[in-house]
Amino acid sequence: MTEYRKRTRAVHAGTRRSQYGEVSEAIFMTQGFVYDSAEAAEQRFVKIEGDEFIYARYGNPTVKMFEDRLASLEGAEAAFACASGMAAVNGALTSMLKAGDHVVSSRALFGSCLYILEEILPRYGVEVSFVDGKNLDEWRAAIRPDTAAVFFESVSNPALEVVDIAAVSELAHAVGAKVVCDNVFATPVYSEAIAQGADVVVYSATKHIDGQGRALGGVILGTEEHIRGVVEPYMKHTGGSLSPFSAWLMLKGLETIELRVRAQTESAGRVAQALSQESKLAQVIYPGLPTHPQHDLVERQMAPAALSSFSTQVREKLHSSF
Repeated sequence: MTEYRKRTRAVHAGTRRSQYGEVSEAIFMTQGFVYDSAEAAEQRFVKIEGDEFIYARYGNPTVKMFEDRLASLEGAEAAFACASGMAAVNGALTSMLKAGDHVVSSRALFGSCLYILEEILPRYGVEVSFVDGKNLDEWRAAIRPDTAAVFFESVSNPALEVVDIAAVSELAHAVGAKVVCDNVFATPVYSEAIAQGADVVVYSATKHIDGQGRALGGVILGTEEHIRGVVEPYMKHTGGSLSPFSAWLMLKGLETIELRVRAQTESAGRVAQALSQESKLAQVIYPGLPTHPQHDLVERQMAPAALSSFSTQVREKLHSSF
């Protein structure tokens, strides 16, 4: 569905209808699947083709719909849905790293992400170097010929620091390192992380994708080769898969994600604009404000028209205030 706009893909991409022709996606609440013969079961375990499934921890029709829909929105070839956002972060990193590898990470991270990079990976022999994610000189100095991966949040949680995806990706790819981008604050609405150079994109679906506080979920996106060959074997054997019911909730969330995220952005812009006029506050941190030190990067990086596009009217008012 690449010829359709994101808003349409958020509703229809990846849909798999049963023989009943249902309008709303079916929830396949099953652990396993039936085979016509023992030989057919054996063959499916050897090689899965098309829409074949063998066990819900490995894959499920409802989960597959969610994976394909989000991959379409993100511009990725494939995706693997996880039980939570942190399962996705951990799976994306651990599946590709081994003892002796070197990782460079931005320092401004969500607490649980920091724990994985600061505590868990070093425990298993992975060397991690931390940098100021905003400073390209620090990235340049820290990335080495033996660096296996770089990791960053494109917009950090909660300090809202912005990392230049294209520039860091260029530095990483020069030494053959994989770029892993946690893109949760950018959302699939404003994101073009893969187009800008990220090899692997991670989301906590718990946040904007579900958007209504109902379920935990996460997803890892990338090339077909990487997701099927690196991520999927690790995730399906370690048990971090998303449940079919949670996948269905995420599908319903995707139907309204653009409406919700744009409304949230506009509301946040109005709040930030009002707070910026308050003399009792020393600083207002919001990437959509022209006063944010990385506002120009946000304008370039977060398509379409970035965070400052609350609406034409609000934007004009905002710029006229400074």
